[in-house]
Amino acid sequence: MDVYFLGTGAGIPAKQRNVTSIAFKLLEERGAIWLFDCGEATQHQILHTSIKPRRVEKVFITHLHGDHIYGLPGFLSSRSFQGGNSELTVYGPKGIKEYIEVSLAVSQTYLKYPLKIVEITEGLVYEDEQYLIETKLLEHGIPSYGYRVVEKDLPGTLLAEKLIAEGVQPGPVFKKIKAGESVTLEDGRILDSAQFVGPDQKGRVVAILGDTRMCKAALDLAQDADLLIHEATFSQGEEQLAFEYFHSTTLQAAEVAKGANAIKLCITHISSRYDRSEWLQLAAEAQEIFSNTEIAEDFKEINIPFR
Repeated sequence: MDVYFLGTGAGIPAKQRNVTSIAFKLLEERGAIWLFDCGEATQHQILHTSIKPRRVEKVFITHLHGDHIYGLPGFLSSRSFQGGNSELTVYGPKGIKEYIEVSLAVSQTYLKYPLKIVEITEGLVYEDEQYLIETKLLEHGIPSYGYRVVEKDLPGTLLAEKLIAEGVQPGPVFKKIKAGESVTLEDGRILDSAQFVGPDQKGRVVAILGDTRMCKAALDLAQDADLLIHEATFSQGEEQLAFEYFHSTTLQAAEVAKGANAIKLCITHISSRYDRSEWLQLAAEAQEIFSNTEIAEDFKEINIPFR
């Protein structure tokens, strides 16, 4: 599980930061990629990576401001031209369906794959045998959502050495034990799978928030997260300005991470008013409150390990 930042800027594209888009890479887990937001020129950013558009199976939109959606029609179209034929689902606030359908209709774009559009509200928006995704409404000028991605617990590790000590060699019995089945050996002994598999591996949690003021919903979504991705459009001391524009500062993002008992914080949605020489200072501001903080940059990748 890896997070790859395709765009990390706020408002408009800039030379050093494109607008928001995050690739949630689940290549080992399910051979797929999920996008969170799709700002202008996201598909251009993808050209500089190893990401294949046909691998993208879901797109989650936090809100309908242009710097988070203007790249979506182009990406959907290019995915079709580039051989994508599997179904893609777009999740987003009310209005995302009209935006996509009108954009494709006016440009007479025909997609070669099935497109499903889900307009979300608060609560559970997706669940399968591996993951569940919950949303909460944040505080922004228009409806803006945060997503909490929860990986379900994984089966424990097979205790192979313990099985070998019982005279069992790698093969079908190992597979059955790993699958949770009890096995009767040729000599009549019964092996209880629970005795030969370690405890379940706790699944990972990632919180990806849209634009927001500091609010309780952000704390709820980030609770005990392995990684919190939180906007920090403004620097320390600009709390009043951030409030007026429905955004957050570096310190407020750090306070959310600390209050939620998160493991790691990555601040993003950085205003172009701050040049490269100031980025480390922005990170340092957040680190004063929450030490395990990084600042996002375009093409930065963060691995999310098991605890």
